[in-house]
Formats: sequence, C-alpha cells, structure tokens
Amino acid sequence: MTITMTSFGLTWTDPDGTAQASVVSYDRASADDRKARLEAGGATDVEIVEIKPGERLQPKG
Repeated sequence: MTITMTSFGLTWTDPDGTAQASVVSYDRASADDRKARLEAGGATDVEIVEIKPGERLQPKG
C-alpha cells in the first residue's frame, strides 16, 4: 500500500492590506489550525491551497 502525502500552503491578506503566502508546507490539520489562527489575528482572504513538493506559493495581488 502506498501512502500519498498531500501538502498545503496558505495565502492571506494582513490587517494592513499586505498580501502574504506561507513559506512552509502543512498537512491538512495543521493548515486548518494555521488558518484559524490567522483569521483570529485579523487576516482576511485566508485560503488553503494544495501544493506540490518543492512548490513555493506567491502572495496574491
């Protein structure tokens, strides 16, 4: 049986309007937790994005 690891990154907008993207990858549970913490801190447009190994997200905008 093969186990496939799926990685996720996040993009969001800081409260001051600056677009951001995570530079690390997360498993799904960790990505959900990070999203909740970002939103609690005032970030908006928080999105969880599936990424490929070695892929680096760019901020939106």
